[in-house]
Amino acid sequence: MLEYKDLPQNLCNGIYTDELTALYKQDALLTLELLSAQGLQMVKKDALYLPANCLESISQSRFCIVDIETNGSKTSTHQIIEIGAVRVEGLKVVDRYESFVKCSKISPHITQITGISTDDTENAPSMQDVMSEFRLFLGSDLFVGHDVKFDYSFISAMMLRSSLPPLLNLRLCTIALAERTISSYRYGLLYLNQSLNLHQDAIHHRALSDALTTAELFKKIVQNLPQDIYSVAELLEFSASASRLKRPKFAHLEEDSQ
Repeated sequence: MLEYKDLPQNLCNGIYTDELTALYKQDALLTLELLSAQGLQMVKKDALYLPANCLESISQSRFCIVDIETNGSKTSTHQIIEIGAVRVEGLKVVDRYESFVKCSKISPHITQITGISTDDTENAPSMQDVMSEFRLFLGSDLFVGHDVKFDYSFISAMMLRSSLPPLLNLRLCTIALAERTISSYRYGLLYLNQSLNLHQDAIHHRALSDALTTAELFKKIVQNLPQDIYSVAELLEFSASASRLKRPKFAHLEEDSQ
């Protein structure tokens, strides 16, 4: 099963047909279908294949801002208990998705952090149902998260646990982007929300609320980008390689525990 780590680096630069077919050891047409089913829509430009998102402008592309709450930190023994996501297009939230996930084991510590207990999750939809619904909601959008590696890897693991293929969507981290566009003493979501007044009614450590906060942060990030960053390909490159801003010397607020 192909996973995100198996993809070639710098996909926006394109790959040749033999590199494409090597991904699944299948012909190009079937490989394109398999990649699309996992959220990576590839198109051919000249002699190369590259993700369709990479050809889009930031204002044209669709970004799915995602947050999850879990009953622990290990994908092997824990699970998602709540997921929230908002679709951003043209720097506007155009759709949203949220759901608890069926779970019978939530520690008092997790309940204290999130406010979520088994009263909320015991009769919630199954993991397979939620992952299937989220897969349809996400489509081939760019996956965006605050510390995206955690959310992305956890959801991919739950996809596999639900007999679904893992995610291959291109992904962006708002921590990495904020470090390059917003001068801040710290970059935890609670700290940024308080210092930038992103989402006045936010409930920290609730999935949809944190996704909405991250969406507001993403909008501010895009507004602060250098003027020569126009396309998704340029945004991905900027996120990976641009220099981080120098942090101020003193903090004015206390950061959250993340």
